[in-house]
Amino acid sequence: MIEAPHKEVDELRQGEAYAPFTNDPNTFKKKFYIESYGCQMNFSDSEIVASILFNEGYGPTRNYEEADLVLLNTCSIREKAEQTVRNRLQAFRKVKEKNSGMLIGVLGCMAERLKAKFLEEEKLVDIVVGPDAYRSLPDLIAETEGGQKSVNVLLSREETYADIAPVRLDSNGVSAFVSIMRGCNNMCTFCVVPFTRGRERSRDANSILNECQVLFDSGYREVTLLGQNVDSYYHTNADDSAVTFALLLERVALISPLLRVRFSTSHPKDITDDVLYTMAKYHNICKYIHLPVQSGNTRILSQMNRTYTREWYIHKVNRIREIMPDCGLSTDVISGFCTETEEEHQDTLSLMEICRFDMAYMFSYSERPGTLAARRFTDDVPEDVKKRRLIEIITLQNGHSRESYKLDIGKTFEVLIEADSKRSEADWSGRNSQNKVVVFPKGTADLKKGDYAHVRINEATSATLIGVRVS
Repeated sequence: MIEAPHKEVDELRQGEAYAPFTNDPNTFKKKFYIESYGCQMNFSDSEIVASILFNEGYGPTRNYEEADLVLLNTCSIREKAEQTVRNRLQAFRKVKEKNSGMLIGVLGCMAERLKAKFLEEEKLVDIVVGPDAYRSLPDLIAETEGGQKSVNVLLSREETYADIAPVRLDSNGVSAFVSIMRGCNNMCTFCVVPFTRGRERSRDANSILNECQVLFDSGYREVTLLGQNVDSYYHTNADDSAVTFALLLERVALISPLLRVRFSTSHPKDITDDVLYTMAKYHNICKYIHLPVQSGNTRILSQMNRTYTREWYIHKVNRIREIMPDCGLSTDVISGFCTETEEEHQDTLSLMEICRFDMAYMFSYSERPGTLAARRFTDDVPEDVKKRRLIEIITLQNGHSRESYKLDIGKTFEVLIEADSKRSEADWSGRNSQNKVVVFPKGTADLKKGDYAHVRINEATSATLIGVRVS
């Protein structure tokens, strides 16, 4: 699971298709609308889909009621995500009753998992496209315009979309996602990704570097390298030379010291000292790692097939902080996994006390059909117990987040300006290297989005640092 961590518990990320940097959208013969749910990879995939549609003469719209093509890029990680998508599809279907020419499509993980239900039982959609089949979208649209339902959810061992230049949707013009690999070989028992996104394959390193260079030349100042497990990135060049994730990270950093580099997500078993030393070496590689733990108990970790122990994870966190004392750290935590006892739940709380994460994604376990856990285990922890344990996890993490942010008061950080503050256009908002949001007054300084500013922190909440610019 790839997710940018925050302190909330159960919110889906949702994005509309905003017109990117193109010519007048009225020049397009048709309009498309796309919403993306779930992980950063889905948002990145939506930008690939937008590029394919642009080549077919489609332009984006923010209003789905005027769209010729409405697409939902979906997530199957939790039951709530799937229900939210169903609700949106029903809303779209009501609009389609008034506009018979509108086509509705489902992309992504739910498309792969629930194709028959969408097309035959619920009759909510016209097109179903899996994560490896986006190139076939124009043909599927043509088939559907001819009066038939269309589906392609075939998985691929080769597809990386390396040759497609993504169209940046809803972009701030400062930060961009760059996909470096697809699929996953880790068979975590709770996860649907290996079944919905297929086996792991790494994208050609030169195509990644070229995309990052183009982004920098276009004014972007931050890239986030994306993969289900970025640390297992491995590509063999035509001359048989190998590119590891550490080497790729270095090459992207060398594009320019003004280009910040982030990545997500790391699997604890695969992140290496080479990666950590590379991060420490380059100022523009952000000192922040999202390292999902899921549980603090070794038996439960084994049930999850995470392939590490509690002690091993703690050692990895200590190693990160030994090499980079200023590194920000976030995680994922699941409460109430199959057969989890109260004592094992307490192990999760005690691990959190030891590791002191800055931020976390925290969920109660939601059994997903088709996963190894659904086949092997009984979802036997009562819902009220799951929720109570989750509240305890959230309460503890919120306290740790407040402490982490308060410890930054008095420090000065380099902040990349991303946008106006949500609360006031008189303030800038950006992030520091540790991925913490920093807000500070614009003042009279001649600054703009994409500039760097040094900010001394004077106040802190549990999710925001507040300061003033210093020279």
